Amino acid sequence: MLDSIHKMFLAGVGLAAMTKDKIDEHIKELVEKGKLTEKEAREMADDMLKKSEQARKDLQKQVEEFVKQTLQTIRVASKKDVEDLAARVEKLEAAKTK
Repeated sequence: MLDSIHKMFLAGVGLAAMTKDKIDEHIKELVEKGKLTEKEAREMADDMLKKSEQARKDLQKQVEEFVKQTLQTIRVASKKDVEDLAARVEKLEAAKTK
């Protein structure tokens, strides 16, 4: 299941990267056709890229929250749980050798 979530996340990142290429291509066409000045085109591209980056961050946040909730639901030990248990084992081993 985590593999499919990871693939979904990578697809979202890939979409953001592809969007940058598509944005640049579209902006270049508009400049060549004289519909935008170079400055307008760059401002539009920057705005669209910022929105694309925000969408990627939002997707990442949603995936992370989904994974967190899923792991809690199926009761998988967290890193802290494992560290706490390791500390308890070390303490018990130390007490046993005394």
